[in-house]
Amino acid sequence: MIKTNKIDEQKPKTVAIVGAGIIGLCIGLQLIKRGFQVTLYDPNGVANKCSFGNAGHFATEQVFPLANRSLLPKLPKMLLDPNGPLRIELRYLFKAMPWFTRFVLNMTQRKQQQLTSALRSLNEPSLAAYERLLDNSYDVFISSKGSLLTFENADFNEVESVQNHYASQGVNVQLLTQQDVLALEPNLSHNIKYALLFKEVAHSADPHALCLHLFDEIQSRGGRFIQERVEHISSTTEGEVIKLANNNNAIFDKVIIASGVWSKSLAKQLGFSVPIDAERGYHSMLNMENPITRPVASADRQFIITPMDNGLRLAGTVEFAGVDAKENHARATMLLTHANALIPATQSQQIESTWMGCRPSLPDSLPVIGVSPRNKNIIFAFGHQHLGLTQGAITSELVADLLQDIQPSITLTPYRIDRF
Repeated sequence: MIKTNKIDEQKPKTVAIVGAGIIGLCIGLQLIKRGFQVTLYDPNGVANKCSFGNAGHFATEQVFPLANRSLLPKLPKMLLDPNGPLRIELRYLFKAMPWFTRFVLNMTQRKQQQLTSALRSLNEPSLAAYERLLDNSYDVFISSKGSLLTFENADFNEVESVQNHYASQGVNVQLLTQQDVLALEPNLSHNIKYALLFKEVAHSADPHALCLHLFDEIQSRGGRFIQERVEHISSTTEGEVIKLANNNNAIFDKVIIASGVWSKSLAKQLGFSVPIDAERGYHSMLNMENPITRPVASADRQFIITPMDNGLRLAGTVEFAGVDAKENHARATMLLTHANALIPATQSQQIESTWMGCRPSLPDSLPVIGVSPRNKNIIFAFGHQHLGLTQGAITSELVADLLQDIQPSITLTPYRIDRF
């Protein structure tokens, strides 16, 4: 039992946030705005992993879990195609099998309904949460022009079926003919027959700049950042002790673990075996005047193109090879082939730079958000897979509510760490 007195209770609670990506940064600013003293820890610097190179897509429409039965018959072709959206390193396959087994088990109809409901609960309020977090800076960093999902080979009935699937979950979506598509984005290819326009989707033309803005706000309000790895967390009567890789210690009232795929080892120390894996994604940058005004994703090619401040970003693909494997340059460069098919203007372009990041993915597509069942002073907020950028601000509100003993706006049972 930690001893306190009236003077101690009047002091702002100290909080350590392990991880300075989009999730940790959103939580950091949220907590400071609510009166907490915050220190962020990250050995990789500020937002230098997935938060640096993601597609910049606030994908509120993605309310369906990745584990879907329709994926199974497509897997052989996807794995054999060097330009396909999925690659599994053969040497890593055995290690990844437990993750894939759990993934397949989430394909039942009952599971699909439960997981869809849980994803929708996080996605629907996500942009409004960013408006509250960013205040007057929202329009500076977030553009609300919607996004397109294009179809090159499907017929009208197939596309309409996909539209109805989204609409059944309250997603604001409109089916566009080729004429509609070209009126909206005239530089897209005439090979595109149809598209879905998601009207309540947004994007950031520089997601890393958004992260740095959050960090600047944290620092300007008294928050601290220490570029060190947290090796161990232990509890004492004085508080939660953080042990760093340089052997220095610090004591906090509360600790939040928000370090993406690297949260696994800390969770294990704290008594939880979490089946999280690195779902590696890639991007390529083209230094060109933007031919599109909003994100354009391809249903056929399973990738996305986003207009950025410094050019065109081609992003996507999934690779399972482990956290520490070297970047597979071909996974990034092949995205240009797909871009050439969707936007003819890219055919004269060369790739300026490539990037790889490790999405922290759990087999049920849900993050871990909640208080540790073993220690009320530890809160988990990691595993947001493809939706870290989307769910950053709403996660910060949920975590802050937990710290203030306020009933969260969303039931957190589906995201508990002991669900596995």
